[in-house]
Amino acid sequence: MSETSSSGSAHLSVAMTTTDVTQTTGENSMTSSSSNGAEFYSQYAVILMGIVGTSTNALILYAMIVSKQYKKHVLIFHQNVLDFVSCVLIVIIFSLKVCNFYLSGTVGYLLCTFLLSGGLNSSTVAGSVINLAAITIERYLKIVHSAWSQKNLRKWMIYSVMAFAWLAGFIYNLGVVFPTTAVVDGTCFPFAFWQNEVDPLITMICAFVIFYVIVLLIFFFCYWRILAVIRRQAAVMASHGTATGSSTGQTQSQHIQSNVIKTMILVCVYYAILYLPNYVCAFLRFLIPSPTLDRIYHMSLFLAFLYTSTNPFIYVLKFDPVKKVLLGLFSCTTTNT
Repeated sequence: MSETSSSGSAHLSVAMTTTDVTQTTGENSMTSSSSNGAEFYSQYAVILMGIVGTSTNALILYAMIVSKQYKKHVLIFHQNVLDFVSCVLIVIIFSLKVCNFYLSGTVGYLLCTFLLSGGLNSSTVAGSVINLAAITIERYLKIVHSAWSQKNLRKWMIYSVMAFAWLAGFIYNLGVVFPTTAVVDGTCFPFAFWQNEVDPLITMICAFVIFYVIVLLIFFFCYWRILAVIRRQAAVMASHGTATGSSTGQTQSQHIQSNVIKTMILVCVYYAILYLPNYVCAFLRFLIPSPTLDRIYHMSLFLAFLYTSTNPFIYVLKFDPVKKVLLGLFSCTTTNT
């Protein structure tokens, strides 16, 4: 097995590891001190972001349980579970990176492959992206093909998709981690050992197409059709409003449905914006290694983590049942103090 000039990774493993391995066949080269400094400070920033993300995701999960929304919106609840686990792993992984201890034996190898490589965290993030696409498809079926979904869509299908999100994320990322990661002289080198120089590039391209391009196409098609149906329904209701009137219950149901759609569209747009710089930087960093691109890459990595950590604020702003519970929680806290 040859060692190639790659600091690369798999899927979100590209995005989710800051361990920089800059190597050429037969010899090692030193990374710049400025790049190391950027990585050092970014690790503490990511730990802080992970703590914030863990807290906010925990609050959203609490609010969804109290408001009983976890029963009505199972996949949305699952989305926050994945983001919560990802934030917890961010704190653990980067705390271990900061400690920079010597790795040895089986324990050291497992710490390297599962945690220090970012493999576990990348798996939950990949699962989160798959789940986000599943939410979009579920909304599409329930609104655009409502008759079919009421007849054929079952709970076991939803739970199967949830299980698939976890399994697919782990299989994809860890399947790349193990053959390309090793511990050398007590140091973890993730995604550094490839059969040839083309494999990491192919892996990154596949990740970009599967987890970004295809997912964005799903977002665009489904929400475009959903919005078209909602507008058509609103026009029909408006045309019959003066003659028959509209019930309060139907109006409230339409309002809740509209809020859920707006929430998920914002989440999808947020994902598209914050992950694109990281993919672009990962490609450029692989093709044209340089200290400047290393620093830019760390900034793009920060944006990728920002998505997972600040995503809950969208639910607070746009998801009324969650907002009411959290406002009640903080108002009670303020009153007690």
